[in-house]
Amino acid sequence: MAKLLDQIQVDMKAAMKARSQVELGTLRLLKSDIQYEMTRDGSDDLADDKVEAIIRRNIKKRKDSIDQYKKAGRDESAASEQAELEILEKYLPPAVGDDEIQKVIDEVFAKVNPTGPGDMGKLMGPVMGRFKGQNIDGSRVKELVQARIAGIG
Repeated sequence: MAKLLDQIQVDMKAAMKARSQVELGTLRLLKSDIQYEMTRDGSDDLADDKVEAIIRRNIKKRKDSIDQYKKAGRDESAASEQAELEILEKYLPPAVGDDEIQKVIDEVFAKVNPTGPGDMGKLMGPVMGRFKGQNIDGSRVKELVQARIAGIG
């Protein structure tokens, strides 16, 4: 069994004993998604990178829900989603910082030599490729790349 999946199961048991309903519910949903993926793949185990991808999908769902709840003025629901998001983020490596992202953007920018916003795709692909397998927020990378392109001219 994958090391990350083992940790999730250990944490589920601890949440049960502690009667932590939010953590237990979040981990049960995550485990369900992982088991679905294992069934779909026809395997009885998933590598940590696949488990991380499932966690990232769950995090993205939570972030989208938080935005929607905030727009609708449902702060209590947004707070609940935020709590679940924080539980899921524990299972990913630390997020890549803006300084490191900016450094890679500058390197790719020098190689690609973009002329304007139309070259956004030429930058995003190589930048995201450099961070493959790392905990990085694609929307943050997009913001930084757009800011860098806006400085052309």
